[in-house]
Amino acid sequence: MSPITHFLAGWMLANVSVRPRDRALIALAGVAPDLDGLGIVPEVLTAKSSHPLMWFSEYHHLLGHNIGFALVTTIAAFFISGRKWKTAALVFLSFHLHLFCDLIGARGPDGYQWPIPYLLPFSNKWDLSWSANGCSTHGRTSPSRLLC
Repeated sequence: MSPITHFLAGWMLANVSVRPRDRALIALAGVAPDLDGLGIVPEVLTAKSSHPLMWFSEYHHLLGHNIGFALVTTIAAFFISGRKWKTAALVFLSFHLHLFCDLIGARGPDGYQWPIPYLLPFSNKWDLSWSANGCSTHGRTSPSRLLC
């Protein structure tokens, strides 16, 4: 999905908060997982070089789309915000709204459904992805079936 769509979804959720700074943190948390998508810039710039950087192709939906980055984002918002607990909870929710939107609607440029390695960096046992038959997991365990 588009980062603009993620921002607007986060902004709608942010309207629960009353302080402008907290509202901005919640809205930005809706886009935060796509920071790993900035790798597209060096990838495009080095595409025709002898050593192209494949940062977008290899790392998008890997570095930012997981519980580890969600916790970092939430903890940072807790320390920056005015209403710490409420804002941190809404930041965590906004981050996960992004993951849910990607789960149901994100595809790569070639139509490939990117899996979401949700438990990184703690475990890489399973990924979340959406298949034609609904939600599926890849790996040995499947606690994500509760979400689907």
